[in-house]
Amino acid sequence: MLHRQSLAAMAAGIVLAAGIGATIPAGASTERSGATAPPSTALVVDARWGGHATFDRLVIDIRGAMPPVTVTPASALHYDGSGQRVPLAGKYFLEIRLSPAAAHDESGRSVYQGPRLLKIYLPTLKGVALTGDFEGVVSIGAAFDTKPVYKVRTLHSPERLVIDINHPAGCRA
Repeated sequence: MLHRQSLAAMAAGIVLAAGIGATIPAGASTERSGATAPPSTALVVDARWGGHATFDRLVIDIRGAMPPVTVTPASALHYDGSGQRVPLAGKYFLEIRLSPAAAHDESGRSVYQGPRLLKIYLPTLKGVALTGDFEGVVSIGAAFDTKPVYKVRTLHSPERLVIDINHPAGCRA
């Protein structure tokens, strides 16, 4: 009889523990070290740039897993949501879209530290703007005086998107 009560108590403990474990939110950390789980939606936290001898570089920093990215030439840049034209000087533009992604946290506070609208004086890259953080899509625009020839790649630990834009022939930084 005592053996049956022990087995019943053990079974009840297992069911209870399983029920408690099922109530932990999916995004919560279960580690005791204090580390938190990466965000479920990628967060775009910064955009930075630099000039090199033969190319300019634009880097977009991501917190969380790298989302799918598209980089497309555009005849003009427009703010997502409003459709208003982005006032960046240039003849050529690239639209960089990351989705699903956000530039704000779950409380709606901005986590993006990069430029909102900035003129840049590099041989190729002439401006950068955050053009949208709307409905799970973060978009950033880049402006150029000459048609950009570029390479896109992702780097990890930390996550970042890198766009290298070749300088025009004969141009030196």
